[in-house]
Amino acid sequence: MRRDVDGRLPDWLSIGVVAASIPREAVDRALLETGRQARRSDGKLPPYLMVYFAMGMALFPDGDYEDVAGRLVDTFSSWGCWDPRRERPTSGGITQARRRLGHEPLRELFTRVAVPVADPGVPGAFLGPWRITGLDAADWDAPDSKENVAEFGYGVLNGEVSALPRIRLVTVTESASRTVVAAEIGGQGESLRTLARRLHPRLGGDWLLIAGTDFFGWPDWCGAARTGAQLLWRVPAGFPLPVVAACADGSATAVLADPDLGGETRDALVRAASAGRLPAGDPGEAGAALVRVLEYETPGGERVTLATTITDPGAAPAATLARAHHEWGVRRSGRDELNGMLRGPGRMLRSHSPDMVRQEIYGYLLAHRAIGGLVSRAVAEAAGPAVNVPPEPGIRVLGRFSRSIPDGVSTA
Repeated sequence: MRRDVDGRLPDWLSIGVVAASIPREAVDRALLETGRQARRSDGKLPPYLMVYFAMGMALFPDGDYEDVAGRLVDTFSSWGCWDPRRERPTSGGITQARRRLGHEPLRELFTRVAVPVADPGVPGAFLGPWRITGLDAADWDAPDSKENVAEFGYGVLNGEVSALPRIRLVTVTESASRTVVAAEIGGQGESLRTLARRLHPRLGGDWLLIAGTDFFGWPDWCGAARTGAQLLWRVPAGFPLPVVAACADGSATAVLADPDLGGETRDALVRAASAGRLPAGDPGEAGAALVRVLEYETPGGERVTLATTITDPGAAPAATLARAHHEWGVRRSGRDELNGMLRGPGRMLRSHSPDMVRQEIYGYLLAHRAIGGLVSRAVAEAAGPAVNVPPEPGIRVLGRFSRSIPDGVSTA
């Protein structure tokens, strides 16, 4: 593949990947939906160009405003989509055009195009009938403006206050393609769980959602489970999971109960579950839910406890679930790609106002989605038909729960 003399991919190829994945028609629909379409030909930079400019800031993070806009204009001109007689965009004009655009069209566009892209033939894309996705989070630095500080606040890490405002981004990422399919942007005053709850309505009923302990909580579990998505979440150490039945694969059926319930109420729910009389319906109203639990050991010797809504071992054996969770942890490098491949290590956002920060982040998400879709299609074509992958050496289901069954409780 031909590269420029400095080793970069040609601008037309980088921009072409984005334009192919996110066509002008989709951009125009988002602009129309948010009321930001061009109203007249007045010489100002057109809104559609500024949408692609937001993505261009991600593609060319080392370029200043005029450099990024120039790359877009040159490429669009070569495609016959831009009149080369128009004046070149200036930094001041670009700043004004960004403000006129706002972040809403980028958010609308992302919501429309951010769909899973991995084909069933891509290794690790599915577990049985369920598409593997996962919750993730990252903090991004922004310029130290009064507006950004007021909106997002400073972060705290290991007791040290950050030198710059930090934007909190919580995402649902497709495991195989590493593309973000849902995202929420917030400040340091909002917890990861608060932001993640806003993503629940966007979960697919045929997804398997993996999450770590940062997202685990009774209301969070209930909210995500109500969507119909299957859950595979890591449980904090010491969280009570009373077992009611052991499974032959080393997992067990257990009761996940609201920790705010009194001890007697929880005990009554466990007894009801053991007798097959746990109240049906919404677990949030019942106060408890039957789940399947397992514990596995990673190749590095770490012990991990998981809870899942997939209660049938035949649909997803414990070893398969353990492998899926472990591979998700490895594939979380998708977040590192978003931070590193597009932004580069240590690079902060450019925008000095909260609205422009959000616009810039959605530009990154859209550019990353376009690249991830291309990579996923290439992997699918190279991989051929899906095959059963043997468990990774070193992952071991411990079967701890099968040894913790109370006397008198039957096994399944």
